[in-house]
Amino acid sequence: MPTYVAMLRGINLGPHKRVKMEALRKSFESLGLKNVQTYIQSGNVIFKAGKTSPASLRRKIEAQITSDFGFSSLAILRSQEELGKVVTANPFLKQAGTSLERLHVIFLSETPDRDVLKQLEALTKSPDASCCLGQEIYLHLPNGFAQSSLIHNPLERKLLTRATTRNWRSVNNIYQMCLDCE
Repeated sequence: MPTYVAMLRGINLGPHKRVKMEALRKSFESLGLKNVQTYIQSGNVIFKAGKTSPASLRRKIEAQITSDFGFSSLAILRSQEELGKVVTANPFLKQAGTSLERLHVIFLSETPDRDVLKQLEALTKSPDASCCLGQEIYLHLPNGFAQSSLIHNPLERKLLTRATTRNWRSVNNIYQMCLDCE
């Protein structure tokens, strides 16, 4: 059985969309998913699934969340192999002076078109840096996420509505949990 991670957008951020991780695990188990684990309180779920398409699996998870918790949440899925590629492909790891604590990854539901990437490039102001590889946008934000040139602009609200962001430490810890799920 392949191992996947579902990264849910907006879970337990602020007073809305509050979910206890035990309830979230039970929700995933009700779909017949195995070895269900969660990482921190922000909607990261690692699990094993039988043969099914990722698109079908994503739709089932999103429908189950709506049914169980009364609100919708975007689920971005990555297989263990895909997440491993995300970890090894980060272009900022090869640059001198990169602070691991200042790295983030935006996980997209699909590969963005060129217009979106041009807008992202125009919105990214030094010292911030961004790089899109496939369905991930890697960010290096030396002054932190809250002080980023990208935080107070329409990028996520308009261009990346089907995306969710994780810091680099979370990405690596989730990937390690996928490896341990074997």
